[in-house]
Amino acid sequence: MSQVSGFLEGERDYGNLKGDTGPLVYPAGFLYIYSALQHVTRGQVYPAQILFGLLYIVNLAIVLSIYVKTSVVPWWALSLLALSKRVHSIFVLRLFNDCFATTFLHAALFFLLKQKWHLGLIIFSAAVSVKMNVLLYAPALLILMLQAMDVFGVISALAGAALVQILLGLPFLLTHPVAYLSKAFNLGRVFIHFWSVNFKFVPEPTFISREFAVALLVAHLGLLTVFAHYRWCRHEGGLPSLLRLKIAELSSFSMTRFYCTSSTTKLLRTEYIATTMFVGNFIGIVCARSLHYQFYSCFSCAGM
Repeated sequence: MSQVSGFLEGERDYGNLKGDTGPLVYPAGFLYIYSALQHVTRGQVYPAQILFGLLYIVNLAIVLSIYVKTSVVPWWALSLLALSKRVHSIFVLRLFNDCFATTFLHAALFFLLKQKWHLGLIIFSAAVSVKMNVLLYAPALLILMLQAMDVFGVISALAGAALVQILLGLPFLLTHPVAYLSKAFNLGRVFIHFWSVNFKFVPEPTFISREFAVALLVAHLGLLTVFAHYRWCRHEGGLPSLLRLKIAELSSFSMTRFYCTSSTTKLLRTEYIATTMFVGNFIGIVCARSLHYQFYSCFSCAGM
């Protein structure tokens, strides 16, 4: 709430937006949501807890529908999704923005399972506008899009997602674009070692070093490449074969065909879509330099 105060007072320079926990590092969607919460709750915790409790129920309902649609676990196992005390704490006690980002993400996945790729991408982009860690799903999502749609469909879906980011960030992009992009989408930010829950055993000098960050990035890209080539794209003959096919489609791209021809789609199995998304996210989590407790909301409901 303290971070949105400056925005509500008219400040549009992201470099000047800060609160008790430090400078603002989240995209514009975060500001709009918490500004609305400020207006509805008058900054009081208890009304906000009620709203977050309702948000938890919505998120749980979406996750349950995802599992039911994919039929990957017996019905009795679905009850386990509602037993995480950590997730309850994150939603109803901590009131983290991860709760909104994760709910948007699961809603996007729900529509992806229904093969509604353009709508799914728009909601996915809304999730990214709340918190950038949702981008851990992006590599797996891109593979799925390349498999499900021709290159024209992929381009149009990505354009829709980009348009969401532009519209949400417009007040800041028109006034202080560099400050907004560098603060809201800072990929090189170093987290405080004290708050890390995954690499706590690593000495702090190593943890904050550039070499450690590069090693994790290489491991992340390497694991994604291995899974993409040997698991996700094996029916296409591997990742290079899929990329060659899309490059061939792109070479015949023309704006006239883009506007006059509807893209073709291929139906993907719901279990495959969900598994690919969750595995892609888990790879990112394993290779993330710093995970805080609220990151559990991103995979504890969906990693069973």
